[in-house]
Amino acid sequence: MNDFAVSWGVDALVEQLRTLRLQSLEHRQRRDHPPKLPSKKILAEIVDNLGAVLFPNRLGMPDLNDEGIDYFVGHTLDSLLKQLNRQIALELKFVAEQQGLSSDIRNQSQQITRAFAEGLPEIRVLIDSDIHAAYEGDPAARSPDEVLVCYPGITAVIHHRIAHALYRLGAPLVARMIAEIAHSATGIDIHPGAQIGENFFIDHGTGVVIGETAVIGKRVRLYQAVTLGAKRFAKDDNGMLVKGNIRHPIVEDDVVIYAGATILGRITIGRGSVIGGNVWLTHSVPPGSHISQGQTRNELFTEGGGI
Repeated sequence: MNDFAVSWGVDALVEQLRTLRLQSLEHRQRRDHPPKLPSKKILAEIVDNLGAVLFPNRLGMPDLNDEGIDYFVGHTLDSLLKQLNRQIALELKFVAEQQGLSSDIRNQSQQITRAFAEGLPEIRVLIDSDIHAAYEGDPAARSPDEVLVCYPGITAVIHHRIAHALYRLGAPLVARMIAEIAHSATGIDIHPGAQIGENFFIDHGTGVVIGETAVIGKRVRLYQAVTLGAKRFAKDDNGMLVKGNIRHPIVEDDVVIYAGATILGRITIGRGSVIGGNVWLTHSVPPGSHISQGQTRNELFTEGGGI
């Protein structure tokens, strides 16, 4: 059959899709020109360039020499901060139109971008501590450089350190998009709201989930498929999920959590504890605890509990 003779019904499909699109926009009360969202593609480029700025000898241009590094860092930083400022402004405009508010978006986005830039040295120090923790904690690591360029856990943590700073400064959508870029690339899902101390190491990493209100102390090590999640999701009188309530674990300093462990709810894992593989834990444990898998338990979780 000649393809040119086949009718795909495109005109009818275009009309149906237009109708659905307009209905959706009308439902959201933004029928004319819905505001643009930040671009995940541009944010991915920004984060890549931030990596090159923070680690120019390893993640920057391959032919950089000592004389050219400062110029490269300055030029790249100036360019990426301009791009980041534009992406933050798109988020602020989107939020303002959603909420029917008026604000000085230009000034606000510049303040957030400037504050983020000022925090880059602190972010570099934190990432250095994470690289050190990975190198010291993995006998297969031959050098810190190998850790930086090869380990998915470090890739995810670099994204998180950047995303968390933006989250705290008032750009949660941009932060969430950066976190999801790392999630897609590594299989490690860290919400940008999670608070994570220095010397943090995720070994192997695939399947790790760390929720929005989780608090992780210093020198903590996680293995693959660990979940720091919520036990249940509260609802309001109308049956809608309550947003932003505290629902994830606190993990104190010097804790090790082995592969497949699931830790749920606002519980505390005491300092220096070791949580064994495949443990299901929904209660706090004191400092120095060693928790291993015990007998099978039947416990009912509903309406999304367990993630």
